[in-house]
Order: sequence, then C-alpha cells, then structure tokens
Amino acid sequence: MQNQIEIKKEVDKEGKLTLPKEWREMYLRGGEVMMRLKGEIIEIVPYEKIDLTKYFDSVEADIKSDLSDWKSVKRELYEIR
Repeated sequence: MQNQIEIKKEVDKEGKLTLPKEWREMYLRGGEVMMRLKGEIIEIVPYEKIDLTKYFDSVEADIKSDLSDWKSVKRELYEIR
C-alpha cells in the first residue's frame, strides 16, 4: 500500500473540486475517472477502457447450425442439453 497523503480542498457551490496536479500527471492517462461511493467516502481512480479485443475468438461452441442463419444458431445455443 502506498503512502497516504491528506490534502484539504475547497468544493465550490456546484460540488466541483480540482484533482491534484501531481496525481493527474502520475495516474490520469485519459480525461475520465471512476468514482466509487462507499458511505461517506468517495474513492476516485483513473478510468481505463477495457480492451474487448482480447476476448475475440475466445469462446467456442459446438453447434451444427449454419452460422448464416442466426435464428437457428440462437435457438441451438439456448437449448438445454
């Protein structure tokens, strides 16, 4: 676990605050963050988009239907075996 640093920040009337420059430079690669609400605590972490291409071709199914007929493929996949 990294060292914990406490920084007092002012929140404007609209509820906005500025994230520390050092944190943004070190961790924020894109322009988005993920906020997790845990009771009275708000956890802010950099948002990283998930690379879905790593899941391409990772699922195999033993089906007999013609893949050009999606309705029959779907029906076969939903069959209880």
